[in-house]
Amino acid sequence: MVLSGVGDALGYRKGDWEFCRVGYMIHEQLQEMGGVNRISVCKDNWPVSDDTVMHIATGKTLVQQTSGETKDQLFLRFAREYKECMKLMKGRAPGNTCMYNATMVLDPDKADGYIIPFNERGGGCGAAMRAMCIGLRYPDPVDLQELICVSIESGRMTHHHPTGYLGALAAALFTSYAIQGKPLISWGCDLVNVLPKALEYVCETNREVEQNKKAWGYFEKKWKLYLEERGISDGKSKPKFAVPYGVDERDDFYKKYSYYNGCGGHSGHDAPMIAYDALLGFNGTWSDLCNRAMFHGGDSDSTGVIGGCLYGAMFGFRGVKRCNYGSLEFREELINIARGLYRLSHPGEAEENGHSGRKCVIA
Repeated sequence: MVLSGVGDALGYRKGDWEFCRVGYMIHEQLQEMGGVNRISVCKDNWPVSDDTVMHIATGKTLVQQTSGETKDQLFLRFAREYKECMKLMKGRAPGNTCMYNATMVLDPDKADGYIIPFNERGGGCGAAMRAMCIGLRYPDPVDLQELICVSIESGRMTHHHPTGYLGALAAALFTSYAIQGKPLISWGCDLVNVLPKALEYVCETNREVEQNKKAWGYFEKKWKLYLEERGISDGKSKPKFAVPYGVDERDDFYKKYSYYNGCGGHSGHDAPMIAYDALLGFNGTWSDLCNRAMFHGGDSDSTGVIGGCLYGAMFGFRGVKRCNYGSLEFREELINIARGLYRLSHPGEAEENGHSGRKCVIA
């Protein structure tokens, strides 16, 4: 949870890097600063963007779950938190789909107040960037159906389009895979294999099914093309990367899979894809993960918030300088949410061992 916020803040840089479309310019500025290991992330100079604010809203909703709560009650609380967090968006560059087009419509005081109409333009990354903690709440294979349900419904409260809300499914699913210790090489293939279950759920809800089915293919097509190009469609083979695969080459590759104006990571399908690609190709260090997921000429805070969370779920704070996270904005709130999610996903275990040895990793 903490490193998701760090990845967001680094990729955002008060909007300077999120909206910079030339990756090498970001890397030149980064080099002048002495590299990521010299950056002191704090509210004044490196605030988090709308991504972390909405991720916190998702986490707060989940940790308040009670055993007797219905799904409709849970979804209405999502709607309330998403509307409430809009008050914190000044200076955080919220997306128009979340800020103006969707949360304005949500009405948590009505029985169906979390439902919004299908949106032909709802394929952005706003659902994906805030869904990773759903994978922390439902981390086990037996939780898959719950993860599908909650990620899709939380996602389409603002992004009622498969390209948008399936990004939430991917971000949550990958986080659960990280917690499970699943081989990284299999994640993309496994995501594609889960998509039929997701479509089945969408059909069962019986809300604008034909429009959803008509728009369904883009997300799956892009992911299959990506897996084929990387040579990992089987979930077993070693990924193939171009040589060289530096800053410019990554920018070109990310643009190739983009949906909006050649901006890599701006959509629901490619924000988790870029974070995943960064993990597949990095050399095992936090700084190289940041070079690939946070510092590029695309929607770098949204790919960064996902990439940071996945790194943290896999490795904890290993190799991350304390200056990157010690003074992170909302750090304590992120830690408290992480502990709450751990208690809910490991009933009995948390009380028994007091999180001994795992508190920092899970946070």
